[in-house]
Amino acid sequence: MAGNCAVREENVVIKGVKDGLLILLDPREEWPTVTAELAARIDEKLDFFAGARITVDLGERPVPKYDLSSLKALLERRGLALVVVQSESETTIESAYALDLRINTTRKGLPRNAGGKPAPVRESPVDSEEEGTTGVMIKRTLRSGRTVRSPGHVVIYGDVNPGAEIIAGGDVIIWGRLRGNVHAGANGDESAFVCALDMIPMQLRIAGLIAISPPDKRRKAGPEIALIRANQIVVEAWE
Repeated sequence: MAGNCAVREENVVIKGVKDGLLILLDPREEWPTVTAELAARIDEKLDFFAGARITVDLGERPVPKYDLSSLKALLERRGLALVVVQSESETTIESAYALDLRINTTRKGLPRNAGGKPAPVRESPVDSEEEGTTGVMIKRTLRSGRTVRSPGHVVIYGDVNPGAEIIAGGDVIIWGRLRGNVHAGANGDESAFVCALDMIPMQLRIAGLIAISPPDKRRKAGPEIALIRANQIVVEAWE
């Protein structure tokens, strides 16, 4: 991958560098547009790019955790590893830190720890009877009357039945059917999200926002994700 040759797709620049690939995404273009162009560019020469270690330069673009996680997954599905994020945006830096990615920034006032990553810009601890726990993973169905609380993330390998409840300071991922109540980002984290293979909750909360599934909700095929956009909870395909 060594070299300084650059290939420009309208909103994407891909450079071969010593340690892999450097990808620059146009900060002026909409996120779905640049990521779609990036995927198409990689797919054109998948055998050439496969296995590369990726540094992505996002400049001053603020990228929330879900969007950065989606970019990471987009690359991983094609056999590429997102390793380093270059950014001058506080939002993007926090997202990269949350995803345990290395960060390069010239932004002033951001302390670095021994691992080379900026320390979190803000901390919002959750008051919980499980204080200090970073997350919970449960490999069974949650039945009615069961409550799971965690100041971190919650992963369920199974269904969440009506009458069951999950309260998480971070994200909630359900590898099954969600029919109970979920509160993600319970500490006020509006970047938190909820994923499920079948999303039909009785009540869904993210940070301070609440959504209730209508009784006549049309069933959708495939996994879905709920997140906050424009100060409201939206549900879309989980890819």
